[in-house]
Amino acid sequence: MRRLLRAKDRMDAASHEEWPVQRLARVSHVSAAHFARSFKEAFGVPPHRYLLTRRIERATVLLRDTDLPILDIALQTGWNSLGTFGRTFRDITGESPSELRAREQVAPHAREQVPGCYLSAAHRPDLTIAVSEKRRQDAGGKNAAEPTGSIETKEIT
Repeated sequence: MRRLLRAKDRMDAASHEEWPVQRLARVSHVSAAHFARSFKEAFGVPPHRYLLTRRIERATVLLRDTDLPILDIALQTGWNSLGTFGRTFRDITGESPSELRAREQVAPHAREQVPGCYLSAAHRPDLTIAVSEKRRQDAGGKNAAEPTGSIETKEIT
């Protein structure tokens, strides 16, 4: 577990960097396959989704608390393309970066009275499924993990 936490801490400290599984495995001193499997078991999401969560959290804070251009925020949080950032941000949060910024600026809240850990948890994106799966679900498609037939259930008394 300590080895996994070492890699997780590195991702947290530098979420704007590229963190392929091979690099994370080297940090943890284990094989790539073992690292990916162990990380998902320990934290509930694969390393890539964890990193994506951190990037979206950081981008949300920058959009809310700064007047930086959206392109600068995208580049600072690890995206190479404004289009990819905008599409991924919308898929995860349900609104574009500019919509989030406008909404947050219209209705400012008393954030200074709320501990930062609570704010982070409240704004943490839900990435228990892949972004592409979420996109399909939002478009009205079926989730690939759902069974196609109906299942009858009987109550056991």
